[in-house]
Amino acid sequence: MSLFRRMKDITVATLNEHLERSEDPVRLIDQYLAAQREQLQQSERLYQQCVSHAASLRQQYLTALETKEKREHQALLALKAGEEHMARIVLQEKLQAEEKSVQYHDLYEQAKQSILELDEELQQLKADYKEVADKRSYYLARMESARLLQRMHARNGISQDGAPRMFGRLEERVTDMELHARTLRDVRRMGRESIYSGGNPAVDAEMEALRNRLKQEGTQDHEQTISLTKR
Repeated sequence: MSLFRRMKDITVATLNEHLERSEDPVRLIDQYLAAQREQLQQSERLYQQCVSHAASLRQQYLTALETKEKREHQALLALKAGEEHMARIVLQEKLQAEEKSVQYHDLYEQAKQSILELDEELQQLKADYKEVADKRSYYLARMESARLLQRMHARNGISQDGAPRMFGRLEERVTDMELHARTLRDVRRMGRESIYSGGNPAVDAEMEALRNRLKQEGTQDHEQTISLTKR
């Protein structure tokens, strides 16, 4: 596994750990996506530089190969013309061009392999970016659902079980009022019963006074009747 890939895995693992503890996962994901966009841009610039460098290596390889073939043909012509010394000089240049073509060919092959690896990593980066972006949409939808539920339960200041509690408190209040009314009724009833039943000492005294008065008046009437009869 390349260092680039290992660093990416560590980053994603760190993001997942933070998401589990974060109170605002969307904001955390936005920060991660911003960093990933920057990394993607840098990687794409690096990719273009590698492609440009590979093209330069290929051109130098082809140029050296072409020089090698040209010097070989020139050496053959010089040898046919009897110019052996010139043929040797040209063959020396041919060998140098051949060595150069081999070197640049190897560098070009290495560059192509690096481009393939970098392209694969770029595609993986883009896939990871999309995955995290989709996760952002998921968390955003969850947060919106939670907000809507809160608004639904909090509307008019009544929670989901507010009505039962409200009627329970009303029932208690009415019960207290009824109890108070019954208490007053019982007190009045007891007062009336005590008055009519002679249980009040003051009333008993007044009743006794009235009885004595009636007795006295009855006695006087009887005496007057006897007196009139004697006359």
